[in-house]
Amino acid sequence: MSQLLRVMNFTVSSDGIGAGEDQTLERPFGHVDPGRLFAWAGATASWPMRTDAGGSRGIDDYFTRDFARDIGAEIMGRNKFGPQRGPWQNHEWQGWWGDEPPFHTPVFVMTHHKRPSFALSDTTFHFVDGDPSAVLEQAREAARGKDVRLGGGVSTIRQFLDADLVDTMHIAVSPVKLGSGLHLWQSPDELLDRFHLEVVPSPSGMTHHLFWRK
Repeated sequence: MSQLLRVMNFTVSSDGIGAGEDQTLERPFGHVDPGRLFAWAGATASWPMRTDAGGSRGIDDYFTRDFARDIGAEIMGRNKFGPQRGPWQNHEWQGWWGDEPPFHTPVFVMTHHKRPSFALSDTTFHFVDGDPSAVLEQAREAARGKDVRLGGGVSTIRQFLDADLVDTMHIAVSPVKLGSGLHLWQSPDELLDRFHLEVVPSPSGMTHHLFWRK
């Protein structure tokens, strides 16, 4: 059975924006308030940082639970890992997530400026310089037969789409309109030459766009 490259739970606004501009240490999503995009996942019963027994069930909760299913490695762009640009000035920076990153797999961070791998809890970060197909080959080897998750951000997903390497995508579309930022698409119809698409509405106001390769 082939290993799939999957985009999972990636959230964009109704006008296709997945992140803002001018990212800083204090603002991982730039000028965009991430709470406006990700409130749907945080409201679910399966949200991993939930500290009470509440939360919604239904389709939003299903996708939150599904995030880690059969995933053996993750690929992300450097800007998802952190706000630094150019050569690494500070190897002490180990990502936004603290001592317990939520990935629980090897993570391959795409960057033109390599740095040594390191491990936090059960997540090992590797810093790799290569084209999408070469990085995917490394991630698949590390995944040991499981699928690979393409975690983002926007520019990284576009790179892999342009290279025709993505097998399935779940894009959660929020009803909010942001106006400016990094666009995953102008319209999901742009992808229909290569993907089937099913759109599933949620009572929360989200619409879940499910793509799979034709």
